[in-house]
Amino acid sequence: MTTATTQRAIQLIGPDQLRLNPAKAIPEPGDYQVLARVEVTGLCFSDLKLLKQFHGHVRKSEIVDGLSRGLLADMPNYVPGELPTVPGHETVVRIVKVGRAVTSAKPGDRRLVQTDYRWLKTANSCAAFGYNFEGALQEYVLMDERAITSPDGESMLLPASEGLSSSAIALVEPWACVEDSYVVQERRGLTPGGHLLIVGDYPGLDWNAFFTTFGRPATVSYYSTHAASLAGVGARELSSLELVGAETVNDILYFGADAELVEQLFPKLAKGGLINLVLMGGAFARPVVTPVGRVHYGGVRITGTVGSDPAAGYRAIPATGEIRPGDRVNIVGAAGPMGTMHVIRDLCQGVPGVSVFGGDMNDERLAALERLARPLATANQLSFTAYHAQKNPPAGPFNYIGIMVPAPALVAAAVVTAAPHALINIFAGIPAQVTHPVDLQAYIRQQAYFIGTSGSDLNDMKLVLKKVEGRRLDTNLSVAAISGLDGAIDGIRAVEKQLIAGKILVYPSCPGLPLTPLTELANSLPDVAAGLKDGVWTKDAETALLRHFGVNQQGR
Repeated sequence: MTTATTQRAIQLIGPDQLRLNPAKAIPEPGDYQVLARVEVTGLCFSDLKLLKQFHGHVRKSEIVDGLSRGLLADMPNYVPGELPTVPGHETVVRIVKVGRAVTSAKPGDRRLVQTDYRWLKTANSCAAFGYNFEGALQEYVLMDERAITSPDGESMLLPASEGLSSSAIALVEPWACVEDSYVVQERRGLTPGGHLLIVGDYPGLDWNAFFTTFGRPATVSYYSTHAASLAGVGARELSSLELVGAETVNDILYFGADAELVEQLFPKLAKGGLINLVLMGGAFARPVVTPVGRVHYGGVRITGTVGSDPAAGYRAIPATGEIRPGDRVNIVGAAGPMGTMHVIRDLCQGVPGVSVFGGDMNDERLAALERLARPLATANQLSFTAYHAQKNPPAGPFNYIGIMVPAPALVAAAVVTAAPHALINIFAGIPAQVTHPVDLQAYIRQQAYFIGTSGSDLNDMKLVLKKVEGRRLDTNLSVAAISGLDGAIDGIRAVEKQLIAGKILVYPSCPGLPLTPLTELANSLPDVAAGLKDGVWTKDAETALLRHFGVNQQGR
């Protein structure tokens, strides 16, 4: 238990304004609150979005549903809007003190933090640890049991093994985001009870039989010259598509090949909406401006068929985002922190016959990726090829393309190299409002499929934690540098400028430790460097680091 009253913390006090506060108060936990010592925190590219947007970030805004204003006022760690916050959400903590009404944790517990509080709604998103609730770039963090417990009673503090390094546990969070993009369950029909919009000419379809197979909507609207075929299903005829508001439709069935009309339809899709483009033997005359950003942030999906049977479009949708036996996998931007995780994950997933290609623009980063990935590929009898995206890009087609760089042009390029039934994972956070011309004719001809997920849920965290605890996945493979709070701001800037090819870990209990790449550890901390294994961060290295600073896993 700490007897200190102040601590050091990294605070974001305005857009792009970071400071190291040497004397931030350590709050005394209230009845429903827990105080935890931060063991380690990983820096994330998502931290940059908060850094730049600050109070404009959707998860920094006020909670509008899920907790009353009165309860929120009782939580000093709740910092919405323009209030200074503490970033950092990839973390493992040690509980040091709890309020008298707390039932889900006790002093001494080691816990992995789940970031997203999806039942606590903001105007356009949800509450989150490290955003409108203070995060882990500080020595001690306060959390309130009323905020971190889901409506079904699950705590967002997962029990963590004592046998693992803090780093391995904390990195479960970003690895869970990667995992989520593969295990995501894709909708393969209409939204039951949703709103279906039908546009175009399709006479003769048995709509009742169609709805029985693919889901029955609550509302059907149509803009078509063949109204007779919709008799008896309670459909509403529209005199103009302008009568359909933005983001109000769960499903769109479009019959035809008019690029301009499809571009008018995209904005009408609600979050999680699906459009099925039935080309009826026609062809788009030009690339179609496509909402590539909303695939990642809005869960929008696009399917279709070159023929006239809409069922073919739904049958083309994959059940999940998982790689398949024999897939040629191309990870674009593979040598960055998240790209490295995708490469490692795909080589360690146990899917036979996979060939993984990892591309980047930086030779040094590619060499680092090669050192990590080559032994994994050899051990698992798979193929791995690192390539420079400009000098020696590999030829397609590819069955799975993961896009780690938030560049919409790369999405369009991925369609060109897509094999039949290819999965195109728009993993990078392209802003939701961004669109880009895409060859949807080729996309539909190949029956390719865009997927994209944002964040992870508790089940993803549990799945990855189980892999780590079972030694089936070493999350430490992605570590590239360490620091104390003194080097955290430099670390965030290094993430911003893509200066370090891997994850940066911040150890708040190591004062004076600057941002230090693992490749330079031998110069400044030879005792810590001796714990590396083939240049990879390990529990032995972490133990040596904490010993060097007079810290053990139970506290100072």
